[in-house]
Amino acid sequence: MALVLLLLTPIVILRMPVDVLPDINIPVISVVWNYVGLSPEEMANRIVTGFERGLTTSVNDIEHIESQSYNGVSVIRVYFHPNARIEIAQAQVVANAQSNLRGNPPGTFPPNILKYDVSSVPVLQIGLGSATMSESQLFDYGNQFIRTQLATIQGATVPNPYGGKFRNIIADLDPDAMFAKGVSASDVSNAMTLQNLILPAGDANSVISITRSSSTRARARSQN
Repeated sequence: MALVLLLLTPIVILRMPVDVLPDINIPVISVVWNYVGLSPEEMANRIVTGFERGLTTSVNDIEHIESQSYNGVSVIRVYFHPNARIEIAQAQVVANAQSNLRGNPPGTFPPNILKYDVSSVPVLQIGLGSATMSESQLFDYGNQFIRTQLATIQGATVPNPYGGKFRNIIADLDPDAMFAKGVSASDVSNAMTLQNLILPAGDANSVISITRSSSTRARARSQN
């Protein structure tokens, strides 16, 4: 029996299928909260604590929870039991995050919720650079054009570009002119906020009238 196993081992090794990126099921979900300007203590006390308490009451099969808070960013990792259904757990985490927004500080955006998978490793990294384009233009080009083309590849998951700058509009205020007009900085901010409202204008109905030319009407009379 030992001799048979020894002789068959090379054949089995040569015919054994090998996967460079094996499918390893680790039931972990990462939740990333962002709020620019909050200290790590504020992130932990005002956002993370309430969210973790909500997870323990509305999400099933949680093994333990870990969290790390930084300046303006909090990363929460939710570990589940091995036999947990990660798709249902992810839906429950998303629902809890949406309901938790009402208790967070005003202006808090929904978090990024990611299912952690060991086999999801980067296979391609692209760096963008230009001597004529700004950082915001490079970010828009990578996010709006390059990323959309790579997303059509079967089996590929393309994350958002890292780095660069978002497109911003900066308004420079003249203190002397504001003092002469009796306008404060909050008045300018409120005026700009009111100008950015999107209001429905109602329904737009269009009427298309079809008329025939005189030659067409004359041809129709001759045929009749």
